Amino acid sequence: MSERPRASVRRILEDLGSTVLDVAASAGDLLDAEVTGVHIYDPLDEPHLPAGSIVLAVGVDRAEQICALLDAAGPAAGVVVKQPVDVDGRVHAKVRETGVTVLGLTRAASWAQVAALLRALLAEGDLAEPGEGAPPDDLFALANAVCALLDAPVTIEDRSSRVLAYSGRQDEADAGRIATVLGRQVPERYRRMLEERGVFRQLYQSREPIHIELEEYDGINRAAVAVRSGDEILGSIWAAVREPLSGPRRQALADAAKIVALQMLRQRAGADTRRRLRADLLSTVLAGGGDAAEAAGRLGVASERLCVLAAQLSGRSDPDAARLESDRQRFCDALALHVGAIHPKAAAALVGSVAYAVLPMHAAGDEEARAVRVAESFLARVGPRHAANIGVGRMARNLAEVAMSRADADRALRVLRARDASGAVACYTGVHFESLLLQLSDLAQAEEQTPTGPYERLLAYDAEHGSELVSTLRAYLDAFGDVNAASARVHVHPNTFRYRLKRLVRISGLDLADPEARLAVMLQMRIFGR
Repeated sequence: MSERPRASVRRILEDLGSTVLDVAASAGDLLDAEVTGVHIYDPLDEPHLPAGSIVLAVGVDRAEQICALLDAAGPAAGVVVKQPVDVDGRVHAKVRETGVTVLGLTRAASWAQVAALLRALLAEGDLAEPGEGAPPDDLFALANAVCALLDAPVTIEDRSSRVLAYSGRQDEADAGRIATVLGRQVPERYRRMLEERGVFRQLYQSREPIHIELEEYDGINRAAVAVRSGDEILGSIWAAVREPLSGPRRQALADAAKIVALQMLRQRAGADTRRRLRADLLSTVLAGGGDAAEAAGRLGVASERLCVLAAQLSGRSDPDAARLESDRQRFCDALALHVGAIHPKAAAALVGSVAYAVLPMHAAGDEEARAVRVAESFLARVGPRHAANIGVGRMARNLAEVAMSRADADRALRVLRARDASGAVACYTGVHFESLLLQLSDLAQAEEQTPTGPYERLLAYDAEHGSELVSTLRAYLDAFGDVNAASARVHVHPNTFRYRLKRLVRISGLDLADPEARLAVMLQMRIFGR
């Protein structure tokens, strides 16, 4: 595990996404072929393609041309052809014969863009170890360059209207722009106004800059252009202008969007790869197997007295999957920053929809209480922007016990989900019994078990007669047999409640004086959840 993950065709496809590149023809494990460089194919040149090359097949569009190129490509890792790719039986046979994958490039992307992007992925150290320096953020430099071209203050924003970068001269803009820059997010009232006016729809449908009148809202007008890669919207550029842009400046803004798209793709690819590597390493640590020690060393995580936190956004059902994933990643980044500030040998990563943190513990005797305080302080910091729950596992004395702590944290988090909680923290020892009941419920469901005895008879009677005997029994048991309190819970007179109680005893045969019988029916109520 000490070597860097190599750049393969598969990893490049994962980093760029199917919007830019997709597999047109492959066979076996060809996607795992190592990529060593990028070369542009010219039929007039003598083919000289080193092993592992990605070949950009400019002007190649027919099946016979693809077959000829595959013969010439020899040891290349892949050939890229503009979509739609003419793939037939000959091409598939030639792919199997040569072992070279054929990839399709979206027609909206330029060859210059994909060449620069692939070379950046191979050269920037996108698969670098955690802790190594990340590539510098050039979006601010680009924002300043666009500002100079347009003679107007500029912001670069993502699809959720979060500010990724901004230029100088923002003091020349209006109050809305200043609030946007200070909060690194377009204020909700402005975003709602733009949505109601259909500005975002117009922006994302147009491939040219648009002009937005804002004078009636006491603001400076805007010129905006979508930043896209193929058909994927990456974000937008906004310039505060008093007059519509001239022809040359409109063209300059459109050209700038292409450069910004390339930089955003580079940063996304690099960040996604580093995050994926951290997630892989942390998953290895959380598994607690034989590779945990080496993975912990690469992450810089402590190896003794550790506590696992499992954090998850609550109540999220955003239909925009990309936005939801972005929110989860931002939430995880915030958690990583929080635990990293507490201890330099802490680590956090997003695994699925859950952000896990491994936190070293020093103070003996109150580890769980301290971990709960850390979790509570984090939720208090992120506040309403990220409504979430956190489960806290028991303290692990060494890496071998981290898997136990992770399982504890997952179970505590599940209890909070079952409670429909939000903004809550639970330690496993505090919700142990509820967790056991959920596990019993899983077992009963897996084995297709159903209620039995008095509880089964009450459920059947209620279903047939539309009565509420089960809710009466639940209120009675929850009130420890206090009829007055139980009747108040179900909003009936105590005498009516006593009558219902006698009837359910007669129908079910339940002996309420028997503690074992009471326990059995209470457990069935919790396990079967009816």
